[in-house]
Amino acid sequence: MKIKLILLVALFISVATFSQKKWTLKECVNEALRKNISIQQNRLSLELAKKDVEIAKGNFLPNLNANTGGNLNFGTGFDPVSQNRINTTFFGGSVNVSSGITVFNGFRNTNTFKQAQLGVESGLLDLKKIENDISLFVVNGYLNILFAKENLNVAEVQYRISKTQIEAAQSRFNSGVIPKGDLLNTQSTAATNLQSVIEQENSLDLALLNLAQLLQVNVAGFDISPINVGAPSADLFYKNSTSVYDKSLQTMPEIARAKLAIENAALGIEITKSSFLPTVTASVGLSTNYGFSLKLPDGFSNTPIIDQFNDNFGYGLGFNVSIPIFNRFQTKNRVAQSVINKEIFETRLESEKLSLKQTIEQSFLDVKTALKSYEAATISLEAQNEAFKNAQERYNFGAMTQFDFDQVRTRLVNAEGTLIRSKYDYVFKTKVLQFYSGDLVLE
Repeated sequence: MKIKLILLVALFISVATFSQKKWTLKECVNEALRKNISIQQNRLSLELAKKDVEIAKGNFLPNLNANTGGNLNFGTGFDPVSQNRINTTFFGGSVNVSSGITVFNGFRNTNTFKQAQLGVESGLLDLKKIENDISLFVVNGYLNILFAKENLNVAEVQYRISKTQIEAAQSRFNSGVIPKGDLLNTQSTAATNLQSVIEQENSLDLALLNLAQLLQVNVAGFDISPINVGAPSADLFYKNSTSVYDKSLQTMPEIARAKLAIENAALGIEITKSSFLPTVTASVGLSTNYGFSLKLPDGFSNTPIIDQFNDNFGYGLGFNVSIPIFNRFQTKNRVAQSVINKEIFETRLESEKLSLKQTIEQSFLDVKTALKSYEAATISLEAQNEAFKNAQERYNFGAMTQFDFDQVRTRLVNAEGTLIRSKYDYVFKTKVLQFYSGDLVLE
């Protein structure tokens, strides 16, 4: 009984500990990268690319083949002893071993091997691109939770204020200072604030659900660690979009991937050109054969198989040179196609650069706009705070109606929500710029 109780307590503690775990941003990103299906598929594709390298490497090695076969023949044949035709049964067979190697094929094997290596590098870059996208999704989801938590905190504060005002309004109504309509308005405002709390709780639950699904973890008990995003400052972003773009050309995997595609296309040209050149192969072979007559005249016997192997053993060396002379302009046109294909990939690189530059320029403008919005929201909130303090004093002294006071408080709540929204909007857009420049650090 004691053992069962101890196990039950240990299980309860472990479950409670798990439910109290708060995920850091870095842990969230790592978990998403570990479980994402697209990443797993790309890793398998990368393994395929590595096998292509091994296959291409094998083209430099000689092959080795062995074969054997036998025949059983029935019918009449010439007997060299009696000089007569006799009915006989004969079994014969052979054993052959051969090997061949490509001596020269216009460097096709060499360039194919280089292409396979580029395939592995391209696979790594594709994987990096997906990891970058998922990391940004996680960062956005993480900030959405923090954003929802701050909104919920504001809503709860407003609801607590409303509950306090109900008590004050009830006391003033009992004293005959305010009419019953003002008391009802205060109760209505509190109900509205409670509804806002519920809505913000739902928003937080949805934000937690979205991130938990992205991480593929159970949403029950899921929570994140708070981080200090700080107050937005103009010092956080870069001097101009050009500096970010210059860094991104060295860090973004899509740019490196486009450059590798050009290298791959250049190797494709060389591989196609190899068809203009002769192909030289060499071979070596070993062979022997044996035979048995199953109906020999009396006094005669078959030669032992070992002796037959030795007596019939032979070997040979050979080489072959294939020189292309005319193939209906097929090679010439394929080379032209390869050249055009390389030019296509060159234009794709320029397109990737242009797209990246436009994205960074837009992101830089978004950061500047978000900062201005935050600064304006800060000024607005300061003004609304002063207005609320003044309104609260007037309301407490009976110089302001409940309706007018609620209007002032509503503007304060809206200003707080706007500030929170503009802050996290700025933080995320700054993270995007840091991502493109390669300066994003996940904590």
